[in-house]
Amino acid sequence: MAWHTVFPLLPPVLLAMCWPRPSPPSLMMGERSHAGDFSYVGIDAILEQMRRKAMKQGFELNIMVVGQSGLGKSTLMNTLFKSKVSRKSAQPNPEEKIPQTIEIKSISHDIEEKGVRMKLAVIDTPGFGDQINNENCWQPIMKFINDQYEAYLQEEINIDRKKRIPDSRVHCCIYFIPPTGHCLRPLDVEFMRRLSKVVNIVPVIAKADTLTLEERDDFKQTIREELRANGIDVYPQKEFDEDAEDRLINDKIREMIPFAVVGSDQEYQVNGKKILGRKTKWGTIEVENIAHCEFAYLRDLLIRTHMQNIKDITGSIHYEMYRVRRLNESNAGPGLAPGQAPTLVSAHTNGQTKVNGGPPNGMAAQCEVLTHEM
Repeated sequence: MAWHTVFPLLPPVLLAMCWPRPSPPSLMMGERSHAGDFSYVGIDAILEQMRRKAMKQGFELNIMVVGQSGLGKSTLMNTLFKSKVSRKSAQPNPEEKIPQTIEIKSISHDIEEKGVRMKLAVIDTPGFGDQINNENCWQPIMKFINDQYEAYLQEEINIDRKKRIPDSRVHCCIYFIPPTGHCLRPLDVEFMRRLSKVVNIVPVIAKADTLTLEERDDFKQTIREELRANGIDVYPQKEFDEDAEDRLINDKIREMIPFAVVGSDQEYQVNGKKILGRKTKWGTIEVENIAHCEFAYLRDLLIRTHMQNIKDITGSIHYEMYRVRRLNESNAGPGLAPGQAPTLVSAHTNGQTKVNGGPPNGMAAQCEVLTHEM
């Protein structure tokens, strides 16, 4: 696999470190660079230390996809990582029926490319928005996200806690908007309004090739206006811009949201090159061609430029708000204690979820681990 597919998995601060460079200074004992340069301290070697440690530890990314059936969620995830990482790809079931309640299905993958390891978790939500009555259908998703915060919190407050706490927190939620070309549905508005307070949300217009360019631009403008009118703050949030340079970059991203995307894991020959695309009677829609859709911008945001920032905001903002609220609750009455067993974390019994040993609540949280090497 080409080198440029490896480096997107690294946080931006490490990207420059991994760029091939001639004759790096040796850090082996007994070998000293800049010999005779008495003004040299060696502070620049810190970058090399960070790179080596990060390469040993690997990286983690947990992405949740939410949207109605048939919007191409599984295909888009396969396209993003150029591998079969979606739920349907992992477990093909032609007789699968629409679930009666929202299910949470998480599949973990160990992806490795040229020495760079990443543990990727794709969390699917089949059944969302597929029922006649979709009232409160966001509640199981909200509960799942909070459950992951609770599990992390319980590990943190243990007396004998692990050196590296497993991170199952949802770092990003990709919300799929149907390509109606009109406006957001009440379900879309209510979901994003509630979930944007607990997780980073990136809205996308699914199957954007069903819209003309004029319809797509008008639809994107309408959605941006509705997001502002309803006080929905999607990623990247303005208040978390760190400096003027970040603000300039993020403003350009905010002008493109929601991303109009097309997903495909089928390869075709176009002008002698292999491309991912969708073949139609009138030609081939190239997924990675920015003139055809905005998939490339979405991929850059999630992996190449903002992955570490998405994780940082999850830990320092969303998780921190949950942690403060839970600890305040425990101070107000009987609650958390060091070493105490999780109080909100779900237990799994026959594919159903039990809370605090109670009866199943109808939301399945099936976690399957697959290993993929690319």
